[in-house]
Amino acid sequence: MKPNWIVALTRQTFEAPCTVEIGHTAESLFAHVEIEGDFEIRPGDRVLVLNAPTETPFGYRIKVARRATIIRAGLIERLWTRLCGNFELTELYDVSFTNRRAL
Repeated sequence: MKPNWIVALTRQTFEAPCTVEIGHTAESLFAHVEIEGDFEIRPGDRVLVLNAPTETPFGYRIKVARRATIIRAGLIERLWTRLCGNFELTELYDVSFTNRRAL
């Protein structure tokens, strides 16, 4: 068994069942993945859904059970993701008080 500090520094990979829901209607276009079980997806982690559906006809919603491969980020990768995420979040703060209507 590896010590906790080695586990925190390295990537871990495991599989888990998941549910994929895709909708393509006049009201919305979406794709959601819900990991079953008690797994917390943290910054830097990657989720790869195996054999996921890629499209659905217009007007339909589908919900299918699949398996997902979860790749846990190591400590350095997690810290880097959090640092970069904080800087990219500021791009959403664009506030303008100008009148953009054409007169």
